[in-house]
Amino acid sequence: MSVLTEKESSMELADKRTGSWWKKFKNNRTLLIMCLPAIVFFVVFAYLPMPGLYLAFIKYNYSDGIFNSPFVGFENFRFLVITGDLWKLTFNTVAYNLAFILLGNMLQIFVAVLLNELRGKWFKKVSQTLMFLPHFISAVLIGLIAYNILSYDYGLLNGILQSLGMEPVKVYSTPNAWPFIIVLTYLWQATGYGSIIYFAAIMGLDNEVVEASEIDGANAFQRIRYIVLPWLKPTFIILLLFSLGGVLKGNFGLIYNLVGANNTALYATTDIIETYVFRSLMTNFNFSLGSAVSLYQSLFGFAIVLTANWLVRKLSPENSLF
Repeated sequence: MSVLTEKESSMELADKRTGSWWKKFKNNRTLLIMCLPAIVFFVVFAYLPMPGLYLAFIKYNYSDGIFNSPFVGFENFRFLVITGDLWKLTFNTVAYNLAFILLGNMLQIFVAVLLNELRGKWFKKVSQTLMFLPHFISAVLIGLIAYNILSYDYGLLNGILQSLGMEPVKVYSTPNAWPFIIVLTYLWQATGYGSIIYFAAIMGLDNEVVEASEIDGANAFQRIRYIVLPWLKPTFIILLLFSLGGVLKGNFGLIYNLVGANNTALYATTDIIETYVFRSLMTNFNFSLGSAVSLYQSLFGFAIVLTANWLVRKLSPENSLF
């Protein structure tokens, strides 16, 4: 009898869980339908291609196909480590992304605070529009503009230098100049768009708190330091955690169009994981090596997100993602 009672109770519990799940589904069906396009997108482009990770552990050739090509284990990863490409690619990608994340967020917060302090509505709207426009400029067009400025033979920069009696500069043969060019170009393109998020967060600040601080005699700098910046802290942490998830995903479109994929003179400072994978697939046709680098990129990024979230949970639990 006790066995039957236990079975009946477990069946009742399962029925309750099923009913509860179905009830939640019915209550939230509108939200689930709204999320359906995103769910389909991730299933098609993130989960269905996962069997292709097997390419990283084989020596792929066209005649045998994916699952009949020779299995080589971690040989592709070993080759990347021995040649030193993996460390160079990792350093360049992480360095660029840290510069994008830290400098980008600092500049975006500065611009958002500056816009909030402006009193002229017309000037504020015009400023927001002008700063927002670079976000919509294609990376191809940015590369074309950069080439017309930096070209050795016909560039605007060398034209100015020669008119001043100075020697022209071979920018496309100077690796150390490109980290500054790439970071400055990214900041120019992304600052206006990113500042909108912080500006919207500032708009949610209670005006009574600001007015009370003004009555107490706080000046603009004190108000920004003790009220506005602490208010933006949760937004900054959330955006930082999201950004760290892609710390090994470089801005391929920007770097490829600024530098190109085959300028060997600039590989030391501009070659990132995406450009290496693109070159492996489209130039060298080495699908296994490209897949190995991509797998390493995903696992490393996943580990960084977990580590960063753990640190945030220890220091500020209410701002962690999970």
